[in-house]
Amino acid sequence: YCRCLLIARLLKCFEGCAPFLTMNSSKSPGLAGFGVLKNTTCHTEKKISVFFSIIFMTVGILSNSLAIVILMKAYQRFRQKSKASFLLLASGLVVTDLFGHLINGAIAVFVYASDKDWIRFNQSNILCSVFGICMVFFGLCPLFLGSVMAVERCIGVTKPIFHSTKMTSRHVKMMLTMVCLFAVLIALLPILRFRAYQIQASRTWCFYKTEHVEDWEDRFYLLLFSCLGFLALAISFLCNAVTGITLLRVKFKSQQRQGRSHHFEMIIQLLAIMCVSCICWSPFLVTMARIGINEGGSKETCETILFALRMATWNQILDPWVYILLRKAVLKNLYKITSGCCGVQVINLHMWELSSIKNSLKVAAISESPGSSKQINLQPLTSMGQ
Repeated sequence: YCRCLLIARLLKCFEGCAPFLTMNSSKSPGLAGFGVLKNTTCHTEKKISVFFSIIFMTVGILSNSLAIVILMKAYQRFRQKSKASFLLLASGLVVTDLFGHLINGAIAVFVYASDKDWIRFNQSNILCSVFGICMVFFGLCPLFLGSVMAVERCIGVTKPIFHSTKMTSRHVKMMLTMVCLFAVLIALLPILRFRAYQIQASRTWCFYKTEHVEDWEDRFYLLLFSCLGFLALAISFLCNAVTGITLLRVKFKSQQRQGRSHHFEMIIQLLAIMCVSCICWSPFLVTMARIGINEGGSKETCETILFALRMATWNQILDPWVYILLRKAVLKNLYKITSGCCGVQVINLHMWELSSIKNSLKVAAISESPGSSKQINLQPLTSMGQ
């Protein structure tokens, strides 16, 4: 009787430990601690996921390539004007989105093609680290560039003389380099701290640790990513608000009704970029922040995280269409259609010009010309700035 009782207890103990033995045997020694657990894998349809990845990558590459061509042609026309710095920053944003789709999309398609068998092709965790670095870099860099573009336009509208004389193409390229280096530093921070990027529960992408987050450093990375993203969106909102209010105030006070419309064109594009970024990135940033704040582990499901990630991916697809659709020529056609259909006299697009900027550019051009000894009448500038 004692032997039978002992055998029954051993069988019961083995039965309780069987799931843990199966789970541990499914890991490769090289992937230990990387979160590839079969019982936490998302139940996603492989064919649908592959279809979404290929469609997102293809549409993103084509859209960003078309936007690059349009921006480069516009940059050649406005090389010596105030719009050149904005176009240079916009080109950097679109190029970043293009490489984001190209690199991240290619890795994701490769993972799906390999049947998400990370044990076979990622034993040293190199591919997951590269994937995680790219996800962080190509996520933060467009948000940073959007905020830098908003700051540049705010300076151009509120301080036109300073912008025309100090904001040269060399300074803009330095700003682009600094933004990219800062994003690279944030992406490399876990590697420098000997923290490996984690394979997520869906086994299709890599990011910071999002399951059973208990260590303060893992929570710090998630909160840092979310805070930097929200900070970039807040800076964009604040600068765009100041720029828009200044443009409208000067327009209604100004008596001059002639000029170009590229300043309003740029602020409309910036507002569209800000709206797209807020709508697309807010779910992902909020989700990562909630995971980082919850000390006892995350309650976010894998499907929720995947939905937020796909929403963020749409930002890189919609960004180039802001420059493709919201251009002066397209806005003119929309204006003609609107005025023809509604029969209402709308504000003429050619009146969209900040006169003080135009006069400031004339002053800068005359002052920089060699051998110029003309006296510049600053009275119009003073009257416009009041």
